[in-house]
Amino acid sequence: MSDKASKQTTVTDDPFLRMSEVEKTTGLKKSTIYLLIKRSEFPSPIKLGSKASGWLLSEINQWKAERIAISRGEQE
Repeated sequence: MSDKASKQTTVTDDPFLRMSEVEKTTGLKKSTIYLLIKRSEFPSPIKLGSKASGWLLSEINQWKAERIAISRGEQE
């Protein structure tokens, strides 16, 4: 499988999370999520339509892993 095909499969297999799901998985409230986005400390949402946005599950999981590493003193 070519790199392009592999990347396309990875992206299409990565589900979008809506705000309610992001709140549940991170334990953060909407206002905190948007504050962290403004500070460039949280993944930005992806525009899905005129009134819909979502986050890639992989980006949320990566953000959570980084928070864990910081909390455990494994990263600055």
